[in-house]
Amino acid sequence: MLLNDRKTTKKSSARCPICKKPTQNSFRPFCSKRCADVDLSRWLNGHYAIPVVEEDGSIPDNPQNGNREE
Repeated sequence: MLLNDRKTTKKSSARCPICKKPTQNSFRPFCSKRCADVDLSRWLNGHYAIPVVEEDGSIPDNPQNGNREE
């Protein structure tokens, strides 16, 4: 058995990160357009936001205006 033969006969164990169903190559890493759209919506709505730490090590109380006192 050649290396290329193993790649084509091996079943993919990849799962959709949204619903955990097996992925489809046309929507990879998702199983469907619906799950891809759900993921995009989560990104656009800030669900996957990475918290920011200020250079001085503090985290702003109000991200809209930083640590400014008003």
